[in-house]
Amino acid sequence: MKHAVPGLVIRMATADDAEILHEMIAAFAAYERLPSQSSVASLRAELSRPDKVIEPVLALLDGKAVGFAVFFQSYSTFAAKRGMYLEDIYVREEHRNLGIATHLLRHIAKIAVERQYGRVEFTVLLWNTVAIEFFETLGATPTSAWTSYRLSGEWLQKLAAG
Repeated sequence: MKHAVPGLVIRMATADDAEILHEMIAAFAAYERLPSQSSVASLRAELSRPDKVIEPVLALLDGKAVGFAVFFQSYSTFAAKRGMYLEDIYVREEHRNLGIATHLLRHIAKIAVERQYGRVEFTVLLWNTVAIEFFETLGATPTSAWTSYRLSGEWLQKLAAG
């Protein structure tokens, strides 16, 4: 595991960080070849809510935002424990391989342990072998007995309408 990164600070993001978060989310979406509907206004609104769903974390290197992670609480009925779902983790390309992603994940793991969560879960695009190899070096294991499904858009609307 990589050691200290001089000048690196990991902290929870606030509504004041919405613009920089949005910028990095857009860069991450482009990297993953996915569309993003994120906006500065939507992020600021969510992070200003007392009942916000997401908890973003920023990685700052010498005061400059170089990465982020976003997580939210989950629950396992089988384990009868709360957990954490890591929605996204991203480090700007020019700051990769310095240990920043490891520090972001360590920060998230500490939060999970402090809150007595039973696990941290996430998905990785199958083509993203760099990410898969990285997560596996930290001890993450794939849950090959499960596959992800999504109900959205027109099909979500049809189901809701009955």
